[in-house]
Amino acid sequence: MASSRSHLSRPSRRLKNEINVVPYIDVMLVLLVIFMVTAPMITPGLIELPTVGRASDVPVEPVEVQIQEDGSLAIRSRSAGSEFEDIPKDGLVDAVRTRISNETPVVIAADGKVPYEQVMAVMDQLRSNGVTRLGLLVDQGASEVTDNVPLNQPSTPSAEQN
Repeated sequence: MASSRSHLSRPSRRLKNEINVVPYIDVMLVLLVIFMVTAPMITPGLIELPTVGRASDVPVEPVEVQIQEDGSLAIRSRSAGSEFEDIPKDGLVDAVRTRISNETPVVIAADGKVPYEQVMAVMDQLRSNGVTRLGLLVDQGASEVTDNVPLNQPSTPSAEQN
């Protein structure tokens, strides 16, 4: 019976199975007030993004280095009427330096089947020898073909539809 008496004399404690969210609401309201007060004081930065239709003009005719499918090199000035001149790989830097000034850009045009490593080797060779204005030439007229119709041309209706 002693055990039953001690059980009766002790007050029973019940566990709460609810969360007190009032302090969290208070913190959120304080943060909301802080952000509402400080948001109008912040001045947004102005960024001028380039548009698609606007490109910079090239003031100087670039020198083009062409890498053929077999790995041979040719060079020419991109001015009207100039022809490609075949050059050996070890004479590339000398041939480029004779045709450029400090402001003359050099572009590399490679056949689509030339391995990427060869293109990067030519770029690295020119850059390590002081050619700073260096870029890659791409064919903007070539596009992917879907159903034998270029993407930039509308398909023509067939004679059976007329």
